[in-house]
Amino acid sequence: RWLFNHVMCTIYAFCGVLFGLCSLTSLTVLSTVCCLKVCYPAYGRCWAFSPSHAGVLLLCVWAYALLFATAPLAEWGSYGPEPYGTACCITWKASNREAMLYILALFIFCYLLPCLLILVSYSLILWTVKGSRRAVQQH
Repeated sequence: RWLFNHVMCTIYAFCGVLFGLCSLTSLTVLSTVCCLKVCYPAYGRCWAFSPSHAGVLLLCVWAYALLFATAPLAEWGSYGPEPYGTACCITWKASNREAMLYILALFIFCYLLPCLLILVSYSLILWTVKGSRRAVQQH
């Protein structure tokens, strides 16, 4: 069972959600930037990637993750013990409409959309590399 109080449970769950969302969102941004650099070279000449651009992207990643991680603290969804009771996370069994909408938004915007963007980005990179390889072999 969870050995600490509800406040510690909430902090533990908040940190887990925040860092998990930061991780997936960072991978999404990285794959998108790589895709733009490899598949659209003209984009790279128009918009040189610099440390300030990386900083802006990191701020956006953290803001996006904070938006969804703090939502249960504002009572849109909730944090609580997991079903086995040994750790804490988002309360997946929605007890009201708002909690169900939070879980749906989390699924769409923090799992489905990032996974699709990563899949599309790396597919475009592979397609571009394959096309470049064919062009090199023909010469």
